[in-house]
Amino acid sequence: MGWDGDDYQKQFDDLAEQGVDVHGEADFVMRFAPASVLDAGCGTGRVARELARRGVAVVGVDADASMVATARRLSPELDWRIEDLCAFDLGRTFAVVVMAGNVPLFTPPGTQAALVAGCARHLEPGGRLIAGFSLDRGYDTGRYDDDCAAAGLELVERWATWSGEDFVDGDYAVSVHAAAR
Repeated sequence: MGWDGDDYQKQFDDLAEQGVDVHGEADFVMRFAPASVLDAGCGTGRVARELARRGVAVVGVDADASMVATARRLSPELDWRIEDLCAFDLGRTFAVVVMAGNVPLFTPPGTQAALVAGCARHLEPGGRLIAGFSLDRGYDTGRYDDDCAAAGLELVERWATWSGEDFVDGDYAVSVHAAAR
């Protein structure tokens, strides 16, 4: 699927101009006080830029060249990579890997386990994989938890929103899984 990074970014710019807080994912990630974050499926870099603004060392990775081009244009000082999230290897680890914006739903069907394994490879011992995505599109928390367990990750907490509302049984979840220490 091809995107137009500038058009995609404009949606968030317009929301921000209207006074909408577009940094809920960054706020959530900062609860863990990470020194380093891999923004997996970074898109145009909205989350990565905000984390960097808050002093976090961040790398953004996305498979879509147009999205990464927009990220590079907006923040050329940051490390942006065009990579397949199911097969990439940056040769380093991070305190947090975040997948904001339905990332598991934008990978080809049947590749979610490889996506999770790719992200897990980039976690330092005790690091956290944080993912938020809709549950009504064929990939639910049960399958996601199984993919995380297969990658050596354990569920720590789950929320209904990035603002931390309790998860009961809804159509969206923000899940936090931990790597073994």
